[in-house]
Amino acid sequence: MSGKILLVEDEHSIAEPVIYNLKQEGFSVTHVDEGPIALEIFSEESFDLIILDLMLPQISGLDICRSIRKSSDVPIIMVTAKDSEADRVAGLELGADDYVTKPFSVRELMSRVRAVLRRATSQTSTKEKSLKAGNIEINLTKYEAKVDNNKIDLTPREFELLYAFCENQGNLMSREQIFDEIWGYSFIGNTKTLDVHIQRIREKIEVDPKKPKRLITVRGVGYKLVNDG
Repeated sequence: MSGKILLVEDEHSIAEPVIYNLKQEGFSVTHVDEGPIALEIFSEESFDLIILDLMLPQISGLDICRSIRKSSDVPIIMVTAKDSEADRVAGLELGADDYVTKPFSVRELMSRVRAVLRRATSQTSTKEKSLKAGNIEINLTKYEAKVDNNKIDLTPREFELLYAFCENQGNLMSREQIFDEIWGYSFIGNTKTLDVHIQRIREKIEVDPKKPKRLITVRGVGYKLVNDG
């Protein structure tokens, strides 16, 4: 594979093997160890993916993610501390696409990088440009979603998930199927990432997110988008 990757990581002992392996895979890598510099470079150059550590000097990774999402849907993989579930949830809510926790294997990170980039480059090529599922409308060309003809704001990952649910309206989507289709790999480990995205989508499409009527849970299996009647 090839592409430009921005690595934002202040621990050089972590950054060096990541840079080496990314370059071995054919990627061009720009490495910075401070948040302000990362934002400056991002404003001047175009990247295919960002690997972003959340614990950074001066500006946190969460603030960087928030700033980037105001203007770009570039894929972001977060790097978090092992015990920082709150940070992971916050990052996902801000629009990060995936995360790895320290300590992590470079092999795992590389797998996620490849999966995220494959999805980003191919997700629109084989899909219908517009979908309608009850009161929900999805337009890939305009990259927008509407509920009752009112536009809703979605992160890139939320958009992908809602599209998949609309495409499969009335059909059960297992958690494994969702991870394979949306994340691009079989997920092993903490599945909180999916729960967070489901919660966020419900807040935007349901009348009462705490008592969902459209995007329902099939306990122990997965989720289903049902007709709104």
